[in-house]
Order: sequence, then C-alpha cells, then structure tokens
Amino acid sequence: MEIVRAHLKIYGRVQGVGFRWSMQREARKLGLSGWVRNMPDGTVEAVVEGERERVEALIGWAYQGPPLARVTRIEVKWGIPKGERGFRILH
Repeated sequence: MEIVRAHLKIYGRVQGVGFRWSMQREARKLGLSGWVRNMPDGTVEAVVEGERERVEALIGWAYQGPPLARVTRIEVKWGIPKGERGFRILH
C-alpha cells in the first residue's frame, strides 16, 4: 500500500458551484486527508494524501466535480506525504 501526496490545481467553472464541499465529502468517503480552497485566480487548489488508488479515484472524480462545475483541466504535482489529518476546507 503506497501512501502518496498530490497537489491539485483545478481550472474551469469551479467556484460558486459547491466544489469544495463536494470534494470534502468525496475525500472523506475515500478515507483521504488534506485540504481544498478557492484561489483568487478563480481556480480551486487542493492537497490530498492517502493510498495511491484512492487519491487517483479522487482526481478522477475532480474531473467531473459536482453537477454545476465545468472542469477544463487539472494540474497534478506528486510529492512526499507530510501526514495531513482529516480533510478541511480552507478559507
């Protein structure tokens, strides 16, 4: 079981559509840790840690997002896990 960390930058119509709340719910269902936040440039940024398969499942979910979202692309940078606890929405 490989534990990984992924830093995501999600582009498109991703603010004002419930993206952060939906991602938090999905991440918790998958047993993942990390955080998600809106950025001033209109993107959503997230850090996700957990088993590689589950992190990849969340990234797959993020391409769709909640019903009103329109994701155009996601940048993923892989890194070394830092021991995130829980999955938070940062403001």
